Amino acid sequence: MIVKIVLLFLIAMGVMAMFGRLRMPKIDLTRRKTGRCPGCGRHRIGKGPCPCGNDKR
Repeated sequence: MIVKIVLLFLIAMGVMAMFGRLRMPKIDLTRRKTGRCPGCGRHRIGKGPCPCGNDKR
């Protein structure tokens, strides 16, 4: 009985995931701005300059 409930739950979650992918396709990561410094490659937080000094925005 419990196995049937768990199996139906997993099937329902799989179906919901398929519909979610159709509604929201993957984001193209190459087009999205990464937020990294072009000089040193560190992540940038905010709009200020990078501490490395090689900020070529």
